[in-house]
Amino acid sequence: MLKRLTEQKLEEILEAGISEFGERGLEQTSMNRIAARAEISVGVLYKYYENKDFFFLACVRKSLGELEKALSEIEHEEDNPLQYAERLISTLQKHCQEHPSHIRMYHELTCAGSGRFSPILAQEIEGMTAHLYSAVFEKARCNEMLRPDTDPQLFAFFFDNLLMMLQFTYCCSYYRERFRLYYNTTPENADVQIRNELLKFLKHSFTLKE
Repeated sequence: MLKRLTEQKLEEILEAGISEFGERGLEQTSMNRIAARAEISVGVLYKYYENKDFFFLACVRKSLGELEKALSEIEHEEDNPLQYAERLISTLQKHCQEHPSHIRMYHELTCAGSGRFSPILAQEIEGMTAHLYSAVFEKARCNEMLRPDTDPQLFAFFFDNLLMMLQFTYCCSYYRERFRLYYNTTPENADVQIRNELLKFLKHSFTLKE
C-alpha cells in the first residue's frame, strides 16, 4: 500500500509539473519526466492523477490560485484607475519574478498544442481579470476619472493585453529577446523604468478629454 503524500509534497509535484510544462510545452512533457523531477515514482503520480491532461489542468489551477492570491491584495482598494494600474503592474512584476514557470505555462495555453483546453480554461482564467478590470473601469467612468466615451469592457480587454505581454516579457525567452531589441537589457534590470513608462502610456487614456 502506497503511503499518502503530504500536502507539501503534493505542492512540490505540482511545481515540478508547472516547470516541465513551462519549459517543454504540453505535448513534449511526459509523466515520467515530471515524476523524476519531483523525485517520486511515476506510479505514485498516476495514483493522484489519472493522466497527463488531468495533471496539466491541476497545474494550471494551482498557478491560477497563486495569481488570484496576489491580485486579491489590491482588488478592494479604492483609488483612481491610474493608482490601481500602478499597484497592479508592481504586483505582476513581482509575481513574474517569483513564479516564472507559471507564466511560461500560461503562455503554453495560448499555443496550438493545448488548444483543446481553451473551452475549459478560458472562462476560468480570463474571467477573473475580465470581470475585475471591467468593474474598475466602469466605476472610474462613472466617477469621471475615465473619459466618458470609453467602453469599459473593451478598455479592460486592451489593458489586460498589455499586462499579458508584460508578463511574457519577463518570463518567455522570445519576448525577453524582443524587449532587449528595444531597451538593450533584461526586464529585471528595468523594473522601475518599465512601470513608469507604462503608466505614462496609460495616463493618456485616463483622461476626460475626447
